[in-house]
Amino acid sequence: MPYFHVVFTIPEQIASIAFQNKRVVYDILFQATAETLHTIAAEPRHLGATIGFIAILHTWGQNLVHHPHLHCVVPGGGLTPDGNRWVACRPGFFLPVRVLSRLFRRLFLERLQHAFDVGELRFFSSLAHLAERREFARYLAGSRQTEWVVYAKEPFGGPQQVLDYLGRYTHRVAISNNRLVGLSGEHVTFRWKDYRHPGRPRVMHLDAHEFIRRFLLHVLPRGLQRIRHYGLLSNRLREPRLTVCRHLLNVELIRETCSAPEPDYRDRYAKLTGRSLHDCPVCSRGRMLCIDRLLPSAPPRAPPVNPR
Repeated sequence: MPYFHVVFTIPEQIASIAFQNKRVVYDILFQATAETLHTIAAEPRHLGATIGFIAILHTWGQNLVHHPHLHCVVPGGGLTPDGNRWVACRPGFFLPVRVLSRLFRRLFLERLQHAFDVGELRFFSSLAHLAERREFARYLAGSRQTEWVVYAKEPFGGPQQVLDYLGRYTHRVAISNNRLVGLSGEHVTFRWKDYRHPGRPRVMHLDAHEFIRRFLLHVLPRGLQRIRHYGLLSNRLREPRLTVCRHLLNVELIRETCSAPEPDYRDRYAKLTGRSLHDCPVCSRGRMLCIDRLLPSAPPRAPPVNPR
């Protein structure tokens, strides 16, 4: 079935609040996105089904500025409320983005206002005045009127393309090594895409301190879960719900079997470099043997009496 790529973005003004309240506002971003997708998909005039999706938090733009947004990978359909039928979306179309955008805006701002009311938000520096209720309300007034950016990209080409995407983007950081062009003196040069002028390659030169500052903007609070699963793909429901989906779609679960075990990493290293990790690095004649494995959280154990 098709898999859709839906992106939810918050306005720059809200992003400023998010930067000073990362854990609270990023959680609100996940909650508002999930409720928006579930609510609109459940309406009979749109899909009338329970859906599942994976949401991935990114906090950066191509030029490393703070730009929080959620990437959602969504199968193109879902189960009816009674769980007895699979409902597929229209070909090439998932859900109306304008409807998603306006509900997302309302749900997000309601949660943000609640966080302010219960004292979960903190404001510093240029935003210190927002601690006063009237100033906070005035600050949000413009965001209530503007259109928030939600867009659905073209469906992925198939499951393999979904896996390729997830493999590349789920654990990526703000900038990858292949975008770095060079370091000269105290300046860093890297490639970036200007989406307002697509197709035109751009290169940015930043002072090293500014580059490090921008990179550190995207360090997440300890323990914040930046990849979350919802609905049919939630950890609690995934196995039984996917079994039902496969049954309704008449699809068998294909389990891959390996005819031969994967080569040991030491064998792969020897094949690539011509040097063996099995040989003793001191005398080059002895054979290295594994006598124990040190676990990260376990205390060291006494060595064997006779390791030979």
